[in-house]
Amino acid sequence: MLAGAAAAGVAAPVVVAGLGTASASPETSRPARAGVTRRVTVYAEELGGGQFGYGLSPGTATIPGPVLEVYEGDTLEIDLVNNTDRRLSIHPHGVDYDVDSDGSPLNDSFNEPGTRRTYVWKTRAPFQKDGRWMPGSAGYWHYHDHAMGDDHGSGGILAGLYGALIVRREGDLLPQRQYTVVFNDMTINNRVAPDIPVIEANQGERVEFIAIGHGNTFHTFHLHAHRWVDNRTGMLSGPDDLTPSIDNRDLNPGDSFGFQVIAGEGVGPGVWMYHCHVQFHSVGGMAAVWLVRNPDGSMPDGAQEALDRYQAHEHSSHAGH
Repeated sequence: MLAGAAAAGVAAPVVVAGLGTASASPETSRPARAGVTRRVTVYAEELGGGQFGYGLSPGTATIPGPVLEVYEGDTLEIDLVNNTDRRLSIHPHGVDYDVDSDGSPLNDSFNEPGTRRTYVWKTRAPFQKDGRWMPGSAGYWHYHDHAMGDDHGSGGILAGLYGALIVRREGDLLPQRQYTVVFNDMTINNRVAPDIPVIEANQGERVEFIAIGHGNTFHTFHLHAHRWVDNRTGMLSGPDDLTPSIDNRDLNPGDSFGFQVIAGEGVGPGVWMYHCHVQFHSVGGMAAVWLVRNPDGSMPDGAQEALDRYQAHEHSSHAGH
């Protein structure tokens, strides 16, 4: 399902998961203290139909898995419980870890069926070395299996073992709604249109997208009628910031990025597409919709008709061939 979205607008770093819900207003994140250790238990489970997912409690696994969030300087300890009959693991991008937490068979770092293992991920702020500034951990990252099927986790990724990892910096603005979008081979979150659930927001709400690429196919991510800035946050630092604004970006295997937009800003409510802009990919089912409701949550004029057209549309996996 198009999950991995969560309520935000909180005043301290959290680990979040579930469907997108709105808070009253966005807030600036201010951690209560720096450098804390956050612990979470993640359960890997079989979902049926050859699909697998991660969840924060037994029986709650989803595709994508829960969004994991920390602040720069925090340590995240993940207790991974393998409730499947397959070898699997959890491997992060963008953070620090030692070989025991690598999540790869190369380093004998994985879970056998029915076992529990702790993975430790550390983050840091930008720092100076040899008179130069080195980057910190803040960014929109991701995690995934690295052991199912082969030593690179190809089977686990194909089956849905992946999710978003966000490392925030103090002062980052938090969203009111949050959605994870994963282009995995020729699917969006392991589904194709019109079987991709509709995501929603009310006009004027701040919405965060985390975009992730997996599989063996090259893609581009396009969002209709909204744009963001091509940097870490997706926002300008001021009116003189010359960072390019974009509404389309490559989303290839291993890539991840994120951004925030104001729903319907300058364009109004309605049903807006997001999709891969490789033409035969979108025609083949890599296309989904974002419903921006009126500010009061009511349905905009023409929106139900657009949703009906989306649900009735037949996609061809052979288009363009």
